[in-house]
Amino acid sequence: MKKKLLLHVCCAPDATVPYLRLRDEYQVIAFFYNPNIHPREEYERRLREAEKLAKLWDFPLIVGEYDMERWFSAVRGLEEEPEGGRRCEVCYALRLEESARLARELGCDAFATTLTISPHKSAEKINALGREAGKRRDVAYLESNFKKRDGFKESVRLSRELGLYRQRYCGCRYSMR
Repeated sequence: MKKKLLLHVCCAPDATVPYLRLRDEYQVIAFFYNPNIHPREEYERRLREAEKLAKLWDFPLIVGEYDMERWFSAVRGLEEEPEGGRRCEVCYALRLEESARLARELGCDAFATTLTISPHKSAEKINALGREAGKRRDVAYLESNFKKRDGFKESVRLSRELGLYRQRYCGCRYSMR
């Protein structure tokens, strides 16, 4: 029997390659948790695309609470940080902590995130935050760098092939600039 893995999904395009790389070894449960996405219409569009991919590829998708106030509270004072700076780290940590909590609650063997597929995000920072969240919640974190082996390029190709919406900004109000 395969080990159970909770995969934090930031968006459908970024979930493609991670899911394909993990599905043979793990029973993957996708978790869409992104209280950072702004505005709400953008959040709903990305959620619909994640649901579309889950249906196409037949994997379970859990949708976390859309609690923008929690996110705004977490990043308060970091509004002027540059993209990829401290605000982003706080945002990653918030989503990874919630993923670790749910993975533990569901009895998963491990959790991971699709965030490391982005060429604009530091896999090293994300993995460090994932390890810390896993330690706090007593659940293993599966380190990754899904952009390797042309992961990002492959996700772009798959998104086009599947007709998935690919957004032009990370998601938060401040990354729209």
